[in-house]
Amino acid sequence: MKTIIEPFKIKSVEPIYFTTIEERKQILENAFYNPFLIAAQHVLIDLLTDSGTSAMSSNQWAGIMKGDESYAGSSSFMHFEQTVKQLTGMPFIIPTHQGRASEKILFSCLDCKDKYVVSNTLFDTTRANIEFAGATGVDLLCAEGKQCLIPAPFKGNMDVDALQSFIKEKTSSAIAMVIMTITNNSGGGQPVSMQNIREVSAICKRNGIPFFIDACRFAENSFFIKLREEGYANVSVDEIAREIFTYADGCTMSAKKDAFANIGGFLAMHDPALAEKCRNLLIIAEGFPTYGGLAGRDLEAIAVGLKEVTDESYLRYRVKSIEYLFNKLKDAAIPVMQPSGGHAVYLDAKAFLPHIPVEQYPGQALVCALYLEGGIRSVEIGSLMFGKYDEDGRLIPNTMELVRLAIPRRVYTQSHIDYVAEVIIALFQKRNNIEGLRIVEEAPILRHFTAKLEPVPVINTNIKNNIKTSNLITV
Repeated sequence: MKTIIEPFKIKSVEPIYFTTIEERKQILENAFYNPFLIAAQHVLIDLLTDSGTSAMSSNQWAGIMKGDESYAGSSSFMHFEQTVKQLTGMPFIIPTHQGRASEKILFSCLDCKDKYVVSNTLFDTTRANIEFAGATGVDLLCAEGKQCLIPAPFKGNMDVDALQSFIKEKTSSAIAMVIMTITNNSGGGQPVSMQNIREVSAICKRNGIPFFIDACRFAENSFFIKLREEGYANVSVDEIAREIFTYADGCTMSAKKDAFANIGGFLAMHDPALAEKCRNLLIIAEGFPTYGGLAGRDLEAIAVGLKEVTDESYLRYRVKSIEYLFNKLKDAAIPVMQPSGGHAVYLDAKAFLPHIPVEQYPGQALVCALYLEGGIRSVEIGSLMFGKYDEDGRLIPNTMELVRLAIPRRVYTQSHIDYVAEVIIALFQKRNNIEGLRIVEEAPILRHFTAKLEPVPVINTNIKNNIKTSNLITV
């Protein structure tokens, strides 16, 4: 069947507000060309993130009504803890208000200062928390993952040879942790193979290096393993997910992704001493260990969501619906990350806007153009998000300049996605009219959330000395 049928019925709706292009031009200017600063009511189709934006099921809403709000030892925590233990096989489960809180606690409790944390590709908050702890994040993405327009089944993999060389060069004592992000969000939402997870785990064990999984999209990654990896076609997603976790010493998770929850996350691990340190910090920063910054109703919603997300009818729909948008754009010769990922479609902004140099942030320019053209909010994953400066204040660009169209789970219908494709195709026809951008104000950490930009009417070298830096630190 060619028609993608949603494996659910719609029970509740919320209105979408329409704006004119003249209104959006003023809204974009008032937001300093940063869609993070645009009010949600002014967005027609919101593809900024798939984090916390899912539509919850009737069973999750029923769980919310059953939420036990006891401060300590609530039955909702017991349900949550049991569910996470069954999924991960890990004995120590620590709830947090979201994934970045798990990261902050974990990296604060590890001996990270002046060490390295190695990954396939770190996402923004993970890298920020690593740097905040005094460590250096290192990405060792496989070679095929760096080729945006060339398809490969597991472009999210870590480069195993590079990992072994890095350990030999720096020594294992200089590496605080290896953390594998599944799927690889910064690398185009691409999956990681079971073989790669197994190999990285074995290398870490031989060298005495802790190996963790960033598991926020574990179910989507597991489904790709079922579809693409030899030997897993007849294995259930549940079994695949449980095998992934057997190779790890612990994991972090934002439950705002593959658990369909609007808030929440957790840390899980095998090490009792590390768990005790994390719980002690949790009490200071998040709350008592049996609620960790969450209401009982949120713990219930997460527990239900973690069970629902491994349903293969849902995952087949999820992957096919992303592929549907991908195919529409690819057929129209739009440069997109190939193959399609698990939660988003990624536009190659370098290829889309070759006339805009990286110093003028082609990804952010494309993000703004998408909003102006059709009220679509997306996010840049390129040099605005990950770029650094050298000693002379010149931009050190990111490897890829991508625009992520993150599709919220169970939210938009096929007609919404058709509209998105139409806007992008129309914009591609007049792409030469899109101008670059320069930063006029930025925060020292996670600048893309709050940065202020302006159009560049002429070519600009974007020297850091011309940029005002605010005192805001968002971690």
